[in-house]
Amino acid sequence: MDQNELKKAVAQAAANYVKDRLDQHTVIGVGTGSTANLFIECLAEFRHDINATVASSEETAKRLKALQIPVIDLNSAPEVTVYVDGADEANSYLQLIKGGGGALTREKIIAAVAKEFVCIADGSKLVDVLGQFPLPVEVIPMARSHVAREIVKLGGDPVYREGFITDNGNIILDVHNMSIVDPRTTESQLNQITGVVTNGLFALRPADKLILGTKDGLKTLTR
Repeated sequence: MDQNELKKAVAQAAANYVKDRLDQHTVIGVGTGSTANLFIECLAEFRHDINATVASSEETAKRLKALQIPVIDLNSAPEVTVYVDGADEANSYLQLIKGGGGALTREKIIAAVAKEFVCIADGSKLVDVLGQFPLPVEVIPMARSHVAREIVKLGGDPVYREGFITDNGNIILDVHNMSIVDPRTTESQLNQITGVVTNGLFALRPADKLILGTKDGLKTLTR
C-alpha cells in the first residue's frame, strides 16, 4: 500500500473504534490535516448516529458541516469522549510533534479536555527521537523576533512561516535542527517564553493510543 492507502486504513480503524463506543452522550474531537480529513470521510458513513463533534480548526468544522456531521463549540461540550487526530512525528512513548497544518493550539486544547486521545498515522511517522520534522510554535505577532532569539538560545533554528495566520490570528515559527531528546522539558521551556501561545510538542499530554499503518498491516501502540 502507498502512503495514502495507509492513511485511509488507519482512518477507517479509528472510525470503527469510535463507532463501537458511541452512545447518546459521545462527543468526538476531530483533528486537522490529511489523515484527519480521511477520518472525517469515514465518520460520514454513520453521521446519523453521531451526537456531536468538536473541531480543532475552522477548516475541520467546515468539512464536518459539509457532510452534515453535527459540530458544537468546545465550551458547550460537557466532555470530549475521544479525540482523533494525526501527527507529523511520534515516538514509542506516544509523544508527538503536531502542527504542520497550523492548528496546534486548538488541537492541544481538545487533547487536554479529551478522556482519550487516539493518534492515527502511517508508519513513517514513528521515529526514535523527535525533531526531524520542524517543530511549530504559535506566537503572538509582536513577539516574533523576541521568541525567535530565545529559541536560538535553546538550540533551535526558527523559521517564520511566511503568509500563514492561525485561526487564532497568530503566526507560526517552525523550529528546525532541534534534536528533542527530552520532549517534556522542551515543551515546557518553549511554553515559558513570553509571547509563545503554545508549541507543537504533545509530550506533557501524549496520545493514549497510536494506530499506525504499516506495510505489514495495522499496528497499535498504547500507553
